[in-house]
Amino acid sequence: MGNDDHRRRKTPCGFCMAVFKWIPVVFITAVIAWSYYAYVVELCIRNSENLVGMILMLFFYHIALILFMWSYWRTIMTSVGRVPDQWRIPDEELTRLFRADNPETQKRILNSFARSLPVTNRTMNGSVRFCEKCKIIKPDRAHHCSVCNSCVLKMDHHCPWVNNCVNFYNYKFFVLFLGYALIYCLYVAVTTLHDFVQFWKYENNGYSEQGQLNGSVVGRFHILFLFFISIMFAISLVSLFGYHIYLVLVNRTTLESFRAPVFRVGGPDKNGFNLSRYANFCEVFGDDWQYWPLPIFTSRGDGFSYPTSTDQSGEAPPAQRYAAMGDTTTNRLDGNPTDKLIDAIPLVTTPNNHVQPPQQQHPHQVRSQNQAQSQRQARPKSLNLQPALELPLANGQSSSCNTAAVPSSEVVVVNFSTLPEDANGDAVIIDMVGDHSGAAAVVAAPKDACRQPNGDVPLN
Repeated sequence: MGNDDHRRRKTPCGFCMAVFKWIPVVFITAVIAWSYYAYVVELCIRNSENLVGMILMLFFYHIALILFMWSYWRTIMTSVGRVPDQWRIPDEELTRLFRADNPETQKRILNSFARSLPVTNRTMNGSVRFCEKCKIIKPDRAHHCSVCNSCVLKMDHHCPWVNNCVNFYNYKFFVLFLGYALIYCLYVAVTTLHDFVQFWKYENNGYSEQGQLNGSVVGRFHILFLFFISIMFAISLVSLFGYHIYLVLVNRTTLESFRAPVFRVGGPDKNGFNLSRYANFCEVFGDDWQYWPLPIFTSRGDGFSYPTSTDQSGEAPPAQRYAAMGDTTTNRLDGNPTDKLIDAIPLVTTPNNHVQPPQQQHPHQVRSQNQAQSQRQARPKSLNLQPALELPLANGQSSSCNTAAVPSSEVVVVNFSTLPEDANGDAVIIDMVGDHSGAAAVVAAPKDACRQPNGDVPLN
């Protein structure tokens, strides 16, 4: 079925294992055959008195059965496919690969060989994925199955109930098989519910009352077990079918839901192949809605390359990645502007030696360096004086201070309560951000001019 399909039957033990793997398939087929006898013969033919009702029951039953068995058979018999020879590493390159003395050399050999191949998935160390058993470069979403002994395209999982890998070529058949199996079980359970109730109602009578339960005792037990088995299978199929519908809508395999694929750009990402719900559905079921309910291959693509949610050749948006490979490439200063330091800008004084504080500036507000540079280029060369500002002094008097329109993005003032003084008695304001101090700037202002009683410089 795969690249090395004949290896499994070279020995008698391998042949016995191959036969043993068909036991689950034989079991499912036997259960379906028994359910057919119990429903058609015991329930409809021997137990039904309404001819029209029996015909309708058999008609819908056979439709569900045909679609169910058709999908099941296609899932079993569809091959996992074969990886072309262009993905196989030549013997000389293979010798160099195995003789490489360090992982970096192996990584360069694999990346060089896969340069012309449409691969975006990588290993955790950033190398192209390589199968040591098949000696090939693994296509995107492909994995090696130890049961099938080959690399499987878009491998979902190996299902023992179909004795095959659920893969790119039969995934649509597998989902239809689960859906039609659920419909089959629910239909059988609903149509046998009336006879199941009648069985428990008249089980002690030993004869038929009002035309109920006309079949034999053995036939009634067939109907009883048919109801129980259909209910049990329906319960298990509901969760399995619902889970795979979810995987189809998010464009994810079972293996990818447990271990996210690693991309060349962006690292691991479970949603790397998620396009949209409709596009994801069409990738599995095709573009023609008339073939959606039929087990006919209509899936998009060739199984070797797949469209991704982002362009893997460029930078992937970090918001769509839940993890990254290795060290992050995002600078912490770029992501958090409050960690940046900006140059200290001295306060401006008026001819009357009045301090010009920043307008609407919180003492601890900090702008990013990029914003400061852009505003520095756009700010006007001249300063416009603001009207006088009445400020209270410590002795209860008031004093007026003229303020200028100084760009707030270029002024940072911290800790005005305790300002040091120089030899002339002027206040010295130090620009600080966190624990990092900037350059000091001397402001020509008398130490008692325009100050609050607590020593803070008033803000406009």
